[in-house]
Amino acid sequence: MKKSKSIAVVGVSARPNRPSYEVAEYLIDVGYEVFLVNPRETEILGRRVYDSVSSLPKKVDIVDIFRKASDVPPVVEDAIRAEAGAIWMQLDIVNEAAANEAALAGLAVVMDRCTKIEHKKIVDAEQPE
Repeated sequence: MKKSKSIAVVGVSARPNRPSYEVAEYLIDVGYEVFLVNPRETEILGRRVYDSVSSLPKKVDIVDIFRKASDVPPVVEDAIRAEAGAIWMQLDIVNEAAANEAALAGLAVVMDRCTKIEHKKIVDAEQPE
């Protein structure tokens, strides 16, 4: 996350009480270039929402996935087509087959971790005591 600048949040919800909304808002607030992906939405957080990672206007460093594990493979295939740098499956999301496919295609893989929590750990570690 330290070197990443752009993140696509896949499966983002328009409902503010959903983790995907909260994480997307946080990532925007801390300065990442965030692209929102959900084919059922058109605008969230005042931003355009895209149908897929491959429809984004630029390549992204991380594809942050908020989908159930069984729905991850098509997202990974899309991320590979879009030449993303990494896939990141959120907390409680693990799909070994999709992770292997991504890794074989040269993408970094993170599973069962939250981008917001991990970013906060980085920031806290960099704070002087």
